[in-house]
Amino acid sequence: MKVTFEELDRFLQEQFPQGAAYGSLRKLGDGWAEMSLDVDDGHLRPGGTVSGPVMMGLADVTLYAALLSRIGLVPLAVTTNLNINFLRKPAAHTPIWARATMLKVGRTMGVGEVFVYSEGGDEPVAHSTMTYSIPPKKHEN
Repeated sequence: MKVTFEELDRFLQEQFPQGAAYGSLRKLGDGWAEMSLDVDDGHLRPGGTVSGPVMMGLADVTLYAALLSRIGLVPLAVTTNLNINFLRKPAAHTPIWARATMLKVGRTMGVGEVFVYSEGGDEPVAHSTMTYSIPPKKHEN
């Protein structure tokens, strides 16, 4: 692992403070991460369920954390593709959490998947696959 839980958590707070709106880091390993989000009224859509953009945001920032566990603190790694399937209705006013796993990390791209769950539920509420672009390393002269 290229970064510790504490280093990544501090990095996210300092360099990506808007990411806190999408979740907080709760576990980190080599090529995987878990994040959670306390759901409130601002996260709900009509019909009393967690909105799709909220689940996409949680999935995206969770995969970003999983990728950084492998490549280190690279702020300019960016999402280039995100596909998400909403599988079932998440419980309203119940925290959601996500587990991201990197499937492949190369020199210029990382590919991973994310499962999103309602706290206390056994079945995922969403599944996402994503590709991240990794910026080239700067060579020192």
